[in-house]
Amino acid sequence: MSATEAETRVATKKVKKLKPARKQVKPGDVEKKEAPQTGKEYNIWYNKWAGGDREDSYSNKVKSQTRCSIKRDAGLTRANTTGNKYCCLFFARGCCPYGWECEYLHMLPDASSALPDTSKDCFARDKFADYRDDMGGVGSFQRQNRTLYIGRIKETGTGVETEEVVRRHFKEWGEIEKIRVLQYRSVAFVTYVSELNAQFAKEAMACQSLDNDEILNVRWATEDPNPISKVAEKRRLEDMGREAIQAKMDPRIVEAVRSMRALEEGVDMDAEDDSPEDGRESKRQRLVEEAEPSEEQVVEPPPSLQQEQPQQNSGILSADALEGLKYFAEIRKKNGLGLAAPPPKVAAAPPPQGLGLGDYASDDEE
Repeated sequence: MSATEAETRVATKKVKKLKPARKQVKPGDVEKKEAPQTGKEYNIWYNKWAGGDREDSYSNKVKSQTRCSIKRDAGLTRANTTGNKYCCLFFARGCCPYGWECEYLHMLPDASSALPDTSKDCFARDKFADYRDDMGGVGSFQRQNRTLYIGRIKETGTGVETEEVVRRHFKEWGEIEKIRVLQYRSVAFVTYVSELNAQFAKEAMACQSLDNDEILNVRWATEDPNPISKVAEKRRLEDMGREAIQAKMDPRIVEAVRSMRALEEGVDMDAEDDSPEDGRESKRQRLVEEAEPSEEQVVEPPPSLQQEQPQQNSGILSADALEGLKYFAEIRKKNGLGLAAPPPKVAAAPPPQGLGLGDYASDDEE
């Protein structure tokens, strides 16, 4: 067997076709339990009883009966044929009874492709203008949130060990950018590379446990108050917007704009740096060098102007300004340009005849 045939067989083994999605549960397997009444009034907006302590309402939650496994449950559904881009919410929670017959995707959201409607999350739920008071729910469309707050973690080791446990359980839902653990406070912050993966992970890990049979409190994190993080996030959003605009534009127009900019700044296209700050510094330095005249280009004023004493001027222009104007006038004469012709005088319009404003009078005047 030749080496080429061996490589072909290995490549064929690596290409694995997706199987039809399996049915995670059977109808009736999941027992629906209503939340115990902790208040006197039922809030239809938050779908819970109003009243009572905030922590007491969460302590009444029970561990989820199902959990999604991407390796075991992911597969093809009807959405792969119809072109639906949204994921199944019940698949993320591990309790979809339809399997391959589901109208939504049974796989992780594709971070490389944008959703048809940015005002909806990856499960086709409408976002709101503001977050809920408890930072739960779908989220807000006014801010791109990629960070999840993970509360009620049972810590059994150091902060590094807790971070490894959190990473092992949350890396299944997408690529993680960073994890921050607040030791002795049972809190961790998980930041994903894509907002879609954060939305999926929030639903997949709600009321789940890590390694110590705890019930996690997963919700959206508030905005990071660190100024460095704010600047980095702003720069990231600007880069994403720039890439999105360039992707929609004609490549020939983009290349023409880059060529014109390089021609104006006098920079070689091959050696042009992508950093805008370096470009500004080089352009500023080049303008300063052009503004400074060399020894050969310095024109000394004529002796007649050197011998003239500065005269006091009581007009609008100062004496230095008048001296400068005289100096440039002498240079223009030497170059043969002469003074610019004065603008033609416009004849004043004749005064209006007939009744003017002063000819009108009131009938009440005596």
